[in-house]
Amino acid sequence: MKQTIKYCLVLLFSVLCFGEVYAQQNGNMKLWYDQPAAKWVEALPIGNGRLGAMIYGDPKNEIIQLNENTIYAGQPHRNDNPNARQALSKVRELIFSEDYKEAQELINQNFFTGKNGMPYQTAGLVRISFKGIEQPENYYRELDIANAVVRTEYSVGSTNYKTEAFASFPDQVIVMKITANQSESLNFDLFLERENSEVQVSAKPNRLSMTGVSSNHEGVEGGVKFDSRVLVETIGGEVIEKDGFLQVEKADQAVLYISIGTNFKSYADLSRTAGEIAENHLIKATEKGYEALLKGHVADYQKLFNRVLLDLGETDSIKNPTDIRIRDFAKGQDPQLVTLYYQFGRYLLISSSRPGGQPANLQGIWNDRLVPPWDSKYTININAEMNYWPSEITNLSELNLPLIEMVRDLSETGRKTAKEMYGADGWVAHHNTDIWRITGPVDAAFWGMWPMGGAWLCQHLFDKYDFGGDRDYLESIYPIVREATRFYLDFLVEEPKSKWLVVAPSISPENAPLAHQGISVGAGNTMDNQLLFDLFTRTIAAAKLLQVDSLLILDINEKLKRLPPMQVGKWGQLQEWMSDWDNPDDHHRHVSHLYGLYPSNQISPYRTPELFLASRKSLIARGDESTGWSMGWKVNLWARLLDGDHAMKLIRDQLSPAGSENGGERGGTYPNLFDAHPPFQIDGNFGCTSGIAEMLLQSHDGAIHVLPALPESWADGSVKGLRARGGFEIDMDWESGQVSTITIKSTLGGNCRIRSYNELEGRKLKKAIGLNSNLYFKQPEIKNPSIAENVPLETLELTTIHEYDLNTKPGESYQLRIQN
Repeated sequence: MKQTIKYCLVLLFSVLCFGEVYAQQNGNMKLWYDQPAAKWVEALPIGNGRLGAMIYGDPKNEIIQLNENTIYAGQPHRNDNPNARQALSKVRELIFSEDYKEAQELINQNFFTGKNGMPYQTAGLVRISFKGIEQPENYYRELDIANAVVRTEYSVGSTNYKTEAFASFPDQVIVMKITANQSESLNFDLFLERENSEVQVSAKPNRLSMTGVSSNHEGVEGGVKFDSRVLVETIGGEVIEKDGFLQVEKADQAVLYISIGTNFKSYADLSRTAGEIAENHLIKATEKGYEALLKGHVADYQKLFNRVLLDLGETDSIKNPTDIRIRDFAKGQDPQLVTLYYQFGRYLLISSSRPGGQPANLQGIWNDRLVPPWDSKYTININAEMNYWPSEITNLSELNLPLIEMVRDLSETGRKTAKEMYGADGWVAHHNTDIWRITGPVDAAFWGMWPMGGAWLCQHLFDKYDFGGDRDYLESIYPIVREATRFYLDFLVEEPKSKWLVVAPSISPENAPLAHQGISVGAGNTMDNQLLFDLFTRTIAAAKLLQVDSLLILDINEKLKRLPPMQVGKWGQLQEWMSDWDNPDDHHRHVSHLYGLYPSNQISPYRTPELFLASRKSLIARGDESTGWSMGWKVNLWARLLDGDHAMKLIRDQLSPAGSENGGERGGTYPNLFDAHPPFQIDGNFGCTSGIAEMLLQSHDGAIHVLPALPESWADGSVKGLRARGGFEIDMDWESGQVSTITIKSTLGGNCRIRSYNELEGRKLKKAIGLNSNLYFKQPEIKNPSIAENVPLETLELTTIHEYDLNTKPGESYQLRIQN
């Protein structure tokens, strides 16, 4: 009885503590500034997955830069080059005779079409030119990520002005309310614009509309028709229709409803009516009115955002504007900025990726150009995947459905590429795609000769099952992964020296051995082998679970046995290439050969210590400071290396100002917390958010490891709502670097194995023995690594761990605490 009372008190204390944390976090979940945005990377983002906007907060000339996530240049098309099929055998012959330069030249001549994907394009902007705002004072603007609302406040004399804007997912509109505390104080002109574009703008009573078509690009005619509409409702005053703009005079309040529609229906179909879509959303929104829209928006958003709470403590730094906090972060103590950055990543994913829409692209959904950097499409050799690393662990699982659907599309378009370019069954995608789901290689061989995009994307399909355990979902995605596997069963070729089966031609993404002087093409690269190991073993596991394809399983197993092992090279590094070409002075942004450490689970401190040490050696040589997204990946890698302080060092590097003293830019963070490659790439935001979660919880290596990589600077804290594989949800708090209480919610039931650096106690908790019986935690059985001769052996020193098993039931919660 005493024991029961003790655990009830622990649970009650946890609930009260998390209630207090919730209130504190919502009060501090704001990016705020004391001046308007002077440039795009200072503006504040809002979005509903389909529509996005960047709000500048300018009292004199407000800008609402707009996006709709289907406005891409071009129209349905393909970029396969059938000449590749005839040239393939010669390319392989050249590679295996080590004539890499000629092989790369032959690929450039026969594998590419000059169609490199279509750019994602801005929808234009709403411009509000205010009158009578000469010298605004008491300026303040914020992005409240607890409610997904942007606000701007300032005063002119005795008149206080306020704007409030949000993007509603339930109602599919962007809304801005403009108010003043003095009557008849709102006077402005309202414009709809799109630079360097042939658009038609028209004004009607209380309305503006702008129609246009996306651009031609690389010989593909633009085909996406868009229709943007703004409806203005005022209290007091009047709205005057002018030639192509609206004039608001002497209003007490104005509400702007913004709606955008396009003709895009699917990657192969442009048959919808853009104006009808825009008008339907607009009419329904105005019928509801501002307050109802805001209430519905906040409720919808908070259902997702409030699933996870994180408290790492706070200092007086929270009293400073966000841009000042970024400037001072590396040299001070501001743990709450890490919390804010973590939750900002979750905010961005909620705002840029919703079920039924397109996946978040290279810039999420925010882009102010017609031809943005790298076209702001989908780079699937790391960047698109990184966008979705936080989706499962940070409890936003449904937000990766757009990615799942894109992979389904690619499995359709990629079938023709596989057959026409390589004479293979199944489907293939290379390193880039766009809204038209192109699957042929793009750019040139150095970057584009990587037929592994589909293999990596398939891992996200498997991960979703491992976290959620939905058998119906597994059945729905199994044909996709099976057909991806079939391609590689056909495409693998025997390497003549070691008789391994290898992917050829291929590259290690965007990198080349320094001695090869710009020649990247080769065979049997480490990342390719790691990806195929995962694809093959996980497809086999799915087939067995679904009791299908027994003959295919035999075929996969035969090929699996002949894949190259991972190799430790002459200076103790994990080799990036099949040959020992790695240079310790190579500081390239991509660390592709460490895929096996993260996001995969092939490399473990407990199962594969030699590879664990070799990975650490490679990562140290690569260096810390890099592009923003690369530093985000490295946060995850150092978390998997169980080194929280080094992971925290990378967070400090990433949360450094992107601007440099000489006026240029470097990898880091812009004033609005956007990640800087530079320029802006959103994957760095998502990668760091994932990395922070991995520092607190890991579930890839046979158990749920609590606080696996906690840095000294986070000695006390709490987190609520992180997800682990096997359908478990974890709340915990810690003091002096040790976990003190854990609450485990089981959605699927089954054995829950907990790994901790300190001893735990709890009802029904018992010491773990043998392998975890829960199949969601099955550990991979990789080949023994090949280790170069005379490599100095290091000793791996690990903190002692304690492992426990807990038999759980679906829907039940369990409390654990540090052992007294």
